[in-house]
Amino acid sequence: MLETLMLSRIQFAANISFHILFPTITIALSWFLFYFKLRFDQTADPVWMRAYRFWVKIFALTFAIGVVSGITMSFQFGTNWPKFMETVGNIAGPLLGYEVLTAFFLEAGFLGIMLFGINKVSARVHTLSTLIVAIGTSLSAFWILALNSWMQTPQGHEMRDGVAFPVDWLAIIFNPSFPYRLMHMLIASGLTAAFLVAGISAYRLLKGDDKQAPKLTLKIALTVAALLTPLQVFVGDMHGLNTLEHQPQKIAAMEGVWHTEKGAPLLLFAVPDEEQKTNHFEVAIPNMASFILTHDLNGEIKGLNEFEGNHPPVAPVFFAFRLMVGLGMLMLAIAWFSRIQLWRKNQLPPWLLKALVVMSFSGWVATLAGWYVTEIGRQPWLVTGVLTIKDAATDIAAENVGFTLIMYLTLYVVILVAYLHTVFTMAGRAVEIEEISDDEKVKPVVYSHKVVKG
Repeated sequence: MLETLMLSRIQFAANISFHILFPTITIALSWFLFYFKLRFDQTADPVWMRAYRFWVKIFALTFAIGVVSGITMSFQFGTNWPKFMETVGNIAGPLLGYEVLTAFFLEAGFLGIMLFGINKVSARVHTLSTLIVAIGTSLSAFWILALNSWMQTPQGHEMRDGVAFPVDWLAIIFNPSFPYRLMHMLIASGLTAAFLVAGISAYRLLKGDDKQAPKLTLKIALTVAALLTPLQVFVGDMHGLNTLEHQPQKIAAMEGVWHTEKGAPLLLFAVPDEEQKTNHFEVAIPNMASFILTHDLNGEIKGLNEFEGNHPPVAPVFFAFRLMVGLGMLMLAIAWFSRIQLWRKNQLPPWLLKALVVMSFSGWVATLAGWYVTEIGRQPWLVTGVLTIKDAATDIAAENVGFTLIMYLTLYVVILVAYLHTVFTMAGRAVEIEEISDDEKVKPVVYSHKVVKG
């Protein structure tokens, strides 16, 4: 039977894994919506409004599930990890409070206007509301990642009787890993939303939707994906250099390096063996890990043996990292190939549209893999050098944690299936909507008291 600590870890992993799926979409999708609305205001072309009206429904559904699933996270701090807030609550509490005050209230305050005020306020006010919601979602990511990054690379605090007290808030917020994690996550959100928009648009085209809106959104989404994928590679490289400096044991686990060595090979595949401290079935490129991580073919990478008892479990970090990178390379290839095809022929063949449909939620998988690398790679620490996972865990009965875990997992599966079904159902029904009429196309925008329907 699993012990309380392991059950608590599984439960928190399940909660965060489910919750992160939805903000990953809404952070960037809100900026897509702002762009659609701004283009409609500029051109009065109702195709932009058609795109806006369809995707704002998916945004609302995704946002709602993200908010509800996030509530359980705060409860977990008290029920499963009570020592966390006791030890670092002076830092975690204010950062989470800033997120609510500056981001969530901003989103909630203007979300109603964005969703229901399109015919009740002026075009400028409605567009401004959409912009503010987009800013709010990004601010939310800012504060959450500030806290998470501080837990990875803490600074700006001092310990008094086992409790962390802030002494420099700027150092706490802008800790060494924060800029890289923030940029990495924002770009990941952009890619997640871009492939979702592209995949659902491709689904509509495969279903016989010959209207302009899905063609337009497909083109925009693929353009965004084609631009963001190489940028993510660049940011990921900088993030890796930062991690090597501040969390070398995580890098060692990611690369499967057991002994400190110069000119370390890049393992394309291997099976790490933590008991024997070696890898089996290695497929490697000589010197390439050192070159990527240190920009020197003979650069030194510290091995896991340097961190005996203070490094993460190797296999999950090793494989999650390869899954993230592999999906990133696949996204890069599909985005560029599809965008070039659109540029040359102004349409995509059915097989490529089907591939985009399959990739609709690929951003979810890549994001989860990246988060597993980040969070598992920090173990055995909950807050590096301050609090271990074992010391923070609850001592309630394992049966209680196991019961709630089963409830959470069952509920999450039901909600996730319902969400995916709803998204594709909405896409299928959009196929049946008639194309925009000629009268609708020439109708002007009136900014003073109403917005043209698209």
